[in-house]
Amino acid sequence: MPSKPICRFTGWHMTAIVVAFFGTVAAVNFTMASYASSTFGGVVVKNSYVASQKFNGWLEEARESEALGWNVVTTWRPDGRLVVSVDNAPDHIVAQATARHPLGRKPDRLLTFTRLGEGTYLSDESLPAGRWTLRLELSDGSATWRREDHLS
Repeated sequence: MPSKPICRFTGWHMTAIVVAFFGTVAAVNFTMASYASSTFGGVVVKNSYVASQKFNGWLEEARESEALGWNVVTTWRPDGRLVVSVDNAPDHIVAQATARHPLGRKPDRLLTFTRLGEGTYLSDESLPAGRWTLRLELSDGSATWRREDHLS
């Protein structure tokens, strides 16, 4: 009785294995890249070169803000409005902020604040729940204090 021929491993088999392996790797990479690009707006600054030229100025502004000695605490109320409590600052300051969604999914929101009492300010608008980057600016007319907070 003749024996059954043994299937030999040929170059076509190796080619199929290599194509399947690298095809799988490429498919996973393209899938992950599409997920990544769909969840991030991609814009941190509009022009990175211009931002790099302004960076030292921003550091100096941050040092000047710290030198003012103003202690600021931002809290989020259950109704979505923000409370800013300021210590060691002049009585009548103007508070405003820009809330940015960190992934660029929601439009920026400009927030204005009303003075409740000594050193306490309440946002006029509510901020929807979620993650936000808050760029807070306080000014007494002669000095300006700035900070960026991450709210969630």
